[in-house]
Amino acid sequence: MIKIQTLNKIAAIGTDNFDKSKYVVSDSVENPDAILVRSASMHEMEFGSNLLAIARAGAGVNNIPVDKCTEAGICVFNTPGANANAVKELVIAGLLLSSRKVPQAMDWVKTLKGKGDEVPKLVEKGKGDFAGPEIMGKTLGVIGLGAIGVLVANAAISLGMKVMGYDPFLSLKAAWGLSPAVIYSKTLKEIYENCDYITVHVPYNGDTKEMLCAEAFASMKSGVRILNFARGELVNDADMLSALESGKVAAYVTDFPNDALIGAKNVVTIPHLGASTPESEDNCAYMAAVQLIDYIENGNIKNSVNLPDAEMSASGTKVCIIHKNIPTLISQITAALGSEKINIENMLNKSKKEYAYTMIDASGAISEKVISMLNSIEGVIKVRVI
Repeated sequence: MIKIQTLNKIAAIGTDNFDKSKYVVSDSVENPDAILVRSASMHEMEFGSNLLAIARAGAGVNNIPVDKCTEAGICVFNTPGANANAVKELVIAGLLLSSRKVPQAMDWVKTLKGKGDEVPKLVEKGKGDFAGPEIMGKTLGVIGLGAIGVLVANAAISLGMKVMGYDPFLSLKAAWGLSPAVIYSKTLKEIYENCDYITVHVPYNGDTKEMLCAEAFASMKSGVRILNFARGELVNDADMLSALESGKVAAYVTDFPNDALIGAKNVVTIPHLGASTPESEDNCAYMAAVQLIDYIENGNIKNSVNLPDAEMSASGTKVCIIHKNIPTLISQITAALGSEKINIENMLNKSKKEYAYTMIDASGAISEKVISMLNSIEGVIKVRVI
């Protein structure tokens, strides 16, 4: 039986995909062959040599030690786009919350409880403190045009906003999905200088850590409203609070509360609700499970964050090899197979930065001797025969 460990509750629409005659899926299995996870931190976990893959039911993989996994030949999947609509809808809500001071107004209304017949008059007298601009006709800057950013940009266009988008790594798929009305910016400076609202949708890494900081705020229009539904670490909180205090930033809406931000003036903190919809959880669970099954049973890779996408059918025995992306390694693999009179019917090799994945459709049995020969090649990390 193939053992799948779940580190969080995974929607049944995902786990039901596993054939019960071949798989056991549980949070209590030991030495798993694969892991399904949502938000649980895995950085302190030890992985067995038989662990093939980790599938994250969601987009971000900050809770997974990706580099450690890659070095061990563990394929790490995520589910890009599965929760995109859920996040998009909350971002649109965030745009309105940043403008119309709705949370502050609702809190104020609660203070009128017990005022009896005076409430209507008090409402009319006090409502002016919560006036705010409409979003129609304003300019929204979307930083990061992935699955979520594209949906946000297109929705904002539909709401009558002018939209500027920035993404130096814009994919062809994203470009096809983007409304032609979106103005593509070549630099962040263009976004900062021209936008009334800015929403950020980029992954958190060494290059994006605290990208929204004092230097960035200084380049922005006064009174800009900023939305962060991507990662809390993208914003320097101390600099943000200073910008709010000075009025440079009029409002900050974030899905990532912390002690410094909670209760701060003109900050709307939402408890990480971006993907918290039943539809999103179902989409992520299903996508993660299907990708995991295809990798385990067929060796195919789709939406891996550390290995290249690769898909190949085979008429004979499929040999799947994770290895370093270095010269002469492929020739050593084919030479090893040839020395044992194993014919290669078809072969696919794909690379992703320093690592590569090779799939071979081989005729003839692959013995333990052959597997040992392949594993002994310098740069080979993991060999699997399906």
